[in-house]
Amino acid sequence: MKYQYTNEFRHNLVEWFNNEKRDLPWRRTADPYKIWVSEVMLQQTRVDTVIPYYNRFLEKYPTIQDLAYAPQEELLKMWEGLGYYSRARNLQAGVKEVVEKYDAVVPDNRHDISKLKGVGPYTAGAILSIAYQKPEHAVDGNVMRVLSRVLHIEDDIAVPKTRKVFEEAVEMLIDEEHPGDFNQALMDLGAMICTPTSPKCLLCPVRDYCIAFSEGDTDKLPVKSKKVKTKKVQFKVFAARDHQGRYLLEKRPSEGLLADMWQFPMIEVTENSISEDTFQQNYNVEITAIIDKELLKFKHIFSHLTWEMDCMLVGVEQNMVLHENVKFLSVEQIKSLPMPVPMLKILNVLN
Repeated sequence: MKYQYTNEFRHNLVEWFNNEKRDLPWRRTADPYKIWVSEVMLQQTRVDTVIPYYNRFLEKYPTIQDLAYAPQEELLKMWEGLGYYSRARNLQAGVKEVVEKYDAVVPDNRHDISKLKGVGPYTAGAILSIAYQKPEHAVDGNVMRVLSRVLHIEDDIAVPKTRKVFEEAVEMLIDEEHPGDFNQALMDLGAMICTPTSPKCLLCPVRDYCIAFSEGDTDKLPVKSKKVKTKKVQFKVFAARDHQGRYLLEKRPSEGLLADMWQFPMIEVTENSISEDTFQQNYNVEITAIIDKELLKFKHIFSHLTWEMDCMLVGVEQNMVLHENVKFLSVEQIKSLPMPVPMLKILNVLN
């Protein structure tokens, strides 16, 4: 792959970044651990949302050792509301490996850093270029969008193998003297100027070197095939209160979606079952009163499926001793547990 304006593009991009870059807390450090935390938090999450989480997280876990040996339930509580909780578990597993295998020093090469749990090609490149000033590619959605327009790349970015095309493009273009600034500049350009729709081309520092701009077809790039429709699942959720005012909570399995998070009992709605009966059988309780049959109704959308939640408030009596992962807890006790966003919505109604 060749590009006629490599030097001019590189210079204008980095100069723009140095003048216009956003003042973000993770840009005030060269600590690879802190940059690692920020990059994991920023996956699938808006910058404005991440900032307060990042600050609280590093106040709680200022060193890599602090995070490596933190109790997982405490860690999930600190992550509560950010979603994609496997990120937190993988981050902790990765930093623990760094502490035990690399004497708490994050590896400074792609070979070793890529072996760490949860560190993919993008995260590895971001840490290496920003913290260690290594000329390594860090390709995310913003970068693919920018370079698909600049270089007029028409490969489908939804196809995994296409990422290699953009990694090679970054390797060709990257500023070897300022690789961290270069990679962050591409990310910022995609987030602020070269947006998915209505890109602000007249404000773009590299429009003179953008093939799509010169050909007038920025709106046609990047090429991205449509996502498969998400699956919908209906649940009846039971806010089940005993005579002491405590609510029934259960801990989700340690593998899979929202692993180890706590939730109010959920029964999948099917044509052949009565949710109330299934709830009583599964949790060894008896419904003594239906307090509010329409406590809350809402949808929660994940990347691959949608939960349609229909919540009711019931009074119950316990029939037998519950499993350790199923407990009656006061509201104050519940507040100390890590809970996914849809459950927090229900708790807020009860509180």
